[in-house]
Formats: sequence, C-alpha cells, structure tokens
Amino acid sequence: MAKRTRRWGLAALMALVTLAPAAAAGREAAGYLAAGEGLDLTAVLPGPPTPGSPRALADARAFRDSRALNGMARWQQATADVSSDLGERFATALGFRPDWTKLPITAALLAKFDADRSAAIGSAKAHWQSKRPFIGSDLPICEPRRPSLIANGDYPSGHTAHGWGFALLMAELLPDRAQPILARGRDYGDSRWICGSHSQSAVEGGYMAASAVVAREHGNAAFRRDMVAAAEELARYRARNASPR
Repeated sequence: MAKRTRRWGLAALMALVTLAPAAAAGREAAGYLAAGEGLDLTAVLPGPPTPGSPRALADARAFRDSRALNGMARWQQATADVSSDLGERFATALGFRPDWTKLPITAALLAKFDADRSAAIGSAKAHWQSKRPFIGSDLPICEPRRPSLIANGDYPSGHTAHGWGFALLMAELLPDRAQPILARGRDYGDSRWICGSHSQSAVEGGYMAASAVVAREHGNAAFRRDMVAAAEELARYRARNASPR
C-alpha cells in the first residue's frame, strides 16, 4: 500500500509540473511558502497600463501589428508554446528531454515552486482583472478563444511566469546551459503576445512576477536544500542518459 501511495504521489507531481497555469492554480498543491509568506505581487509589479495611456496604446498596436505573423514560423512556434509541457518545449535549450519519472526530486521542486507561483499570480490577476487584448476583436490568435481563457485575466501573464520561472530555476541547476535556457525562457514568454493571448505589458509582468517569486523562494531553507539535491540529481541523470547535442 505504501508503494502505491508513493507512486500516486509522484504521478500527481508530474501532472502539476506540466499543467497549464490556469489549471494548476485551481489545484490545492502545497508549495514552499506557508500562508502569509508569499508575495503580494500587487505591491511589487507596476500593474496593467491605464486605458488610453501611451503604454496601453502601444499594447494595442503590438497586438494589431503582430497579427501579420499569422501562418509564419514564429506564429507556429507561439502556437506550440501554448503547451505547458516545459520539458518538451525547453528540450533543446536544456540539452536533453527530461523524463520526470526519473527526476523525482527535480519534479517535486518544480511542482512546489509552481504552487507558490500560481498562488501569487492568481491573486494578482483577481486584483487587476484586466482584459486580454483579443477581447472585442475578431483578429486571429494562435489558440482557441475558450471561456476559461477569456475569464482568466491578462495581467500578469501566468504562462510567461510559468516558463520564465522554470528557466530561472533550470539555469541555476544547470549553469553550463544557463544561456540557452534563459534565451528560451524569454522566447517562450514572448510567444504569448505574439500569439495574441496576452498584451506585451502582461508578458513583462509575467517575467517580473516569476523573478520575484524565485527570489522569495531562495529565502526558504527547504527550497535551498531541494535546489542542492536537484542539482545533484540532474548531474547524475545527465551522466547516465543525456546524449550530446
């Protein structure tokens, strides 16, 4: 029975690592930070631009002009980046395609981080309740206009924060791959405004939000211990399984 319980626990962690931010936010997963220890992102981020401001107008122009990318290679990449399977989306940058079932410490670390990230992002979205750039327009975006997408606020971008947070952690765990991982993390976030699902301001807010949560996590002793253990696990995994690219 104990073995079955551990198996189901690991399966739940794998699912959380790969879930889209909106879905993950709806799960009651324990992070590193206890109630009251997380960041209030409304006190950290600048927030969405005021309607009619130069920045709001720039966001609207970026949305409109980037629709010209529809059908091009960068649009196709943005479409693929709708996926939250970060092991797959970052495989080239990592230098290997991770099998999370063989990386339980790293998978648990990412899942616990993402629980804290999701909680912070969810509270910020609920506070600002900003509309996504495609609402009120029939211009194309690179993913379906699902009711859940429309209802989930624009600012800050949780998808961007999910990818950028992953990039920051993996760059620290794999310092020899830091440059391609961070470049991919930025590119993954940019896919959101290219897709049209988020404004550029929301994407920038997602980068800042993830960076803030990562900084806060480093103040937690359990997180720091898990980072050391994950780095050791990844080193063993790469030595056994990763092939040069």
